[in-house]
Amino acid sequence: MAYQSKHKKSRETQLVIEDVSLDGLSLREFDKIVSERYGAVCGIDEAGRGPVAGAVFAAAVILDLKNPIDGLNDSKKLTAKKREGLFPIIKEKALAYCIASASVEEIDETDILSADLLAMKRAFEGLTEAAGIVLIDGDVLPELSFEMRNVIGGDAKSEAIAAASILAKVKRDRYMCEMAEKYPGYGFEKHKGYGTKAHYEAIDKLGLCPIHRKTFLKKYLNGQTDQR
Repeated sequence: MAYQSKHKKSRETQLVIEDVSLDGLSLREFDKIVSERYGAVCGIDEAGRGPVAGAVFAAAVILDLKNPIDGLNDSKKLTAKKREGLFPIIKEKALAYCIASASVEEIDETDILSADLLAMKRAFEGLTEAAGIVLIDGDVLPELSFEMRNVIGGDAKSEAIAAASILAKVKRDRYMCEMAEKYPGYGFEKHKGYGTKAHYEAIDKLGLCPIHRKTFLKKYLNGQTDQR
């Protein structure tokens, strides 16, 4: 879905550490350097911005650098089985984590980016440990009274952000499987709410259900089905 963001994007918010190159580092080395400068690193990432159905989820994670987790990476680069395997390990070994969401109603009342940032804020505010700096995947920031930096492509650069991406992705996938049982026939357990051909065919047959994002489906509902 295309939208015009009302949220400020500024290159000044991107993470820069003077006299130190952060390029070419492993995810663990990246976090180690950042933590040496700022203290405990909190990584935040989201899952579910693009689907036409379901809530959007975000996770905030503070990892224990003295208790490393092998295999952390951008959740999109991992298989579902690998993500599921890492999910309990992250929760067990992290110093703190929180997974939060913004509802379909909140998405439709505002816009997907606003809802996404709201889920991030809720995740951060649910942490039980203090961070030294918050690293946000992407190029916009939630409204937090805290030291924050953007890291473009952060889920492939920072272990903390990668861990957050895994928690958010697994939690949302499980939620969509639950929605598949509650609203059968749409195939939510397969496409997770994305606008696939099979999903639109199910909408043609069954109509919308309560977890469809109506603001994402305006053109479709108006008979403009070229978004399939």
